[in-house]
Amino acid sequence: MRPVWSGSLSLGLVTVPVRLYSAVEDHTVHFRQFQRGTEDRIRYRRVNERTGKEVGYEDIVKGYELDSGEYVVVEPEELDEIAPGRSKSLDIESFVELDAIDPMFFDKTYWLAPAKDEFERPYALLLEAMDSSGKAGIAKFVMRGREYLALVRSGDGVMVLNTLHFAADLRDPAEQLPDLPGKAKARGKELDMAVNLIDAMSDDWRPEEYRDTYTDRVRELIKAKKKGDTITPATEPGEPTKVVDLFEALSKSVESGKAKKKSGAKKKPTAKKDFSSLSKADLDKLARERDIKGRSKMTRASLEKALKAS
Repeated sequence: MRPVWSGSLSLGLVTVPVRLYSAVEDHTVHFRQFQRGTEDRIRYRRVNERTGKEVGYEDIVKGYELDSGEYVVVEPEELDEIAPGRSKSLDIESFVELDAIDPMFFDKTYWLAPAKDEFERPYALLLEAMDSSGKAGIAKFVMRGREYLALVRSGDGVMVLNTLHFAADLRDPAEQLPDLPGKAKARGKELDMAVNLIDAMSDDWRPEEYRDTYTDRVRELIKAKKKGDTITPATEPGEPTKVVDLFEALSKSVESGKAKKKSGAKKKPTAKKDFSSLSKADLDKLARERDIKGRSKMTRASLEKALKAS
């Protein structure tokens, strides 16, 4: 895998050369565009709207529209001069509790790995220190001519970097959404029943159980059309719940949630897992998944005991 950025991770006087890799893979089905009834591809070109002639990249400049309707023209070189530069440093400015960051700030996810084998020792030291503290570093760095705010944290044997939105990038819902339900008050029984519904549907987070079913259906559609078959349309969404039926709908949902939970519980083995056959690395991984505190300082026996008790 090719890195998308390379530079140095700096923490105080400690500097570790690192490389940044994308941790997310795009599984979207990509299409080409054709004119209906033909095999002719649709192409987009950069065209002068007055002359209709195509314009080359070297002859294109950018313009910012003013309130008057006029434009301020900016040359590419002028933008390069004020760009944040080609800095190759990822400077950690402070450490924060991960839970203190609202998920709204998270953008993209990357892996941060040592650039060469010789830098593994200081890299591993910083990784373990972050894992032990349970905190994440706030940093800034420049990639592709743009400055990014980032969060650096310990992952499963590797540092994870999440790019973050700046506070100014997030919209205020009170200003953007005129129909927020601020005036609607929840009734006591309905609120209790809604909380019961959440409790009945509460479960462990198992990401492997969730799939992008729309992409699956797109691929099924392509296969079916290739064979000359048809595909069953997706079911329509349910009707909105009427206010007068809200309590009854909540009650039925609670019962349904409890039934599903009992059904799922029957499928799960009740016997405690035997951890004696696992390596210490596997035990460390399980302890990290279960968020067992102090795991980095535990012996193998301590890890087994903590996992059995969790």
